[in-house]
Amino acid sequence: SGARINISEGSCPERIVTITGPTDAIFKAFSMIALKFEEDINASMTNSTVTSKPPVTLRLVVPASQCGSLIGKGGSKIKEIRESTGAQVQVAGDMLPNSTERAVTISGTPDAIIQCMKQICVVMLESPPKGATIPYRPKPASAPIIFAGGQAFTIQGQYAIPHPDLTKLHQLAMQHPPFTPLGQTTPGFPGLDATTPTSSHELTIPNDLIGCIIGRQGSKINEIRQMSGAQIKIANATEGSAERQVTITGSPANISLAQYLINAR
Repeated sequence: SGARINISEGSCPERIVTITGPTDAIFKAFSMIALKFEEDINASMTNSTVTSKPPVTLRLVVPASQCGSLIGKGGSKIKEIRESTGAQVQVAGDMLPNSTERAVTISGTPDAIIQCMKQICVVMLESPPKGATIPYRPKPASAPIIFAGGQAFTIQGQYAIPHPDLTKLHQLAMQHPPFTPLGQTTPGFPGLDATTPTSSHELTIPNDLIGCIIGRQGSKINEIRQMSGAQIKIANATEGSAERQVTITGSPANISLAQYLINAR
C-alpha cells in the first residue's frame, strides 16, 4: 500500500494499528485490512451454524477535539456519512482511559466501511486536532483472580491457573488479619508472633475508575477487604478533584495483597 503501519505492544487484549501516509496509501492499506477481516469472518462461518453474516467492525481512535466536526451540527455530518456509505458509525460519548481520544466504531460490508473511512479522513484533514492530544495506550489485562480453598488462581480463558506467589501472600495476609471479623476468634499460629506491625498506605484512584473497585453496593471492595484482610477506606469525592484518596491499613502482606487486587480490578 505504501503506507507506514505500526502495531502497538502485544501483551494487551487490544492493540492499536496506526496507519500513516497520503490519503490514497491509507485507503489502500485500510481496504486490505477490511478485506482481511472479511476473510476471517468467512472462514469462521464455514463450520458454524450462523446463517446471517456479521458485519466487519473496526474501532477507530480519534482525538476528541476532532469528534465534533465528525458528528457535525446536530449530528448532520455523521448522518450524511451513514446515509451515503451504508456503514454504521458510532462515536463514543466518553474518552478512552487516560487519553484525550474517543473510539469511533464503524461497521458494515468492506465496501461500506472503506467508503466511510474515506469520508472520515476528509473530515480529519479539513479540521485538524486542537490543542495537545494524549494518545490512548491499551493496558495489559490482568487476569481475574479467584481464591478457593486457601489458594489463589488466575483465570486464563477457561482454565484456572494456580498462582503460588499470590497464594503465599494470601496465606500471610490471613495469618495476621488486623481486624478479626465479628464472631471469629483469631486462630493461634504456633511460633508466630501475633503482633505484626500495622501500617497505612495511600493510593489515589481516578474518579471514573472508583466504581469498578467499589462494585455494586460495595460488593467488590468488601471482597477485596476479605481476601486481603486489610482495612480499606475510600475518601469522599472532593469538589474539583478528578481523583479519590484510598487508605489501606494492615500488615505489609495485607497491604500488598489489597494493592494487587485493586490494580487487578
